Amino acid sequence: MDSVVYEPSVFSPFDESTAVNELAAGLTFSLNDAPHPLCLLAAGHLQAHLQQQQEWEHNFGLPGNAAGTIIGKMFGVLIVRTKDNKLGYLAAFSGKLAGGNHHAKFVPPIFDGLEPGGFVNTGMLKLTAINEEIGILEAFDDDASAEQVRLLKILRKNHSTALQHKIFEQYHFLNKAGTSKSLIEIFEHTPSGKPPAGAGECAAPKLLQYAFRHEMEPLALAEFWWGQSPKSDYWQHGHFYAPCREKCAAILAHMLGE
Repeated sequence: MDSVVYEPSVFSPFDESTAVNELAAGLTFSLNDAPHPLCLLAAGHLQAHLQQQQEWEHNFGLPGNAAGTIIGKMFGVLIVRTKDNKLGYLAAFSGKLAGGNHHAKFVPPIFDGLEPGGFVNTGMLKLTAINEEIGILEAFDDDASAEQVRLLKILRKNHSTALQHKIFEQYHFLNKAGTSKSLIEIFEHTPSGKPPAGAGECAAPKLLQYAFRHEMEPLALAEFWWGQSPKSDYWQHGHFYAPCREKCAAILAHMLGE
């Protein structure tokens, strides 16, 4: 049988050793377990990469980082066994990293909203134009301008809602049986009935999507926070956390189901 080829910048194989193979023996995927020793090993490799890489700059708020707005970030590692029985891990980040979606060593996004010439950029430019027009009109203190501002704000809200819906339509998630569901389908039976903003951008769904697309068997998952958190003391640098419930629970229930 021919060997399966994976992108060297995405799939990181472990060194073949008795200890690694023994740790992976009998391992079955679970979201409820504490970080597995192989996840700790992979996370250590990834954290060393974050400290040493020279390809991009992102201000995590750590010593030696670039100046500017501090944005701590959630990272994830997924231990996988490939179709040709290689053991290794995949890595992902939540949202964007250094202003981009694509970086060596990390799996790609489910949908790339930053693609040049895409509908997201066009839609955001329209929102910017509406906001600028509102700003100009609000400088005039008269009834006619106030009515125009009111109508423009309705237009802005409708355009923003339509743009968000179109973005959600681009996200489709595979489960381990190979069945695909859109983000809208996944959330239509939840209490809110619709996806929250940012759904599908977290590390765990990105990792599982890549694994299923490339016929890799997921064995263990761990996510850790890297950097300072300007919004909440809950996120601590280097600590491990379970996938978030608001954005990920419904997606992962589908992806890990039959």
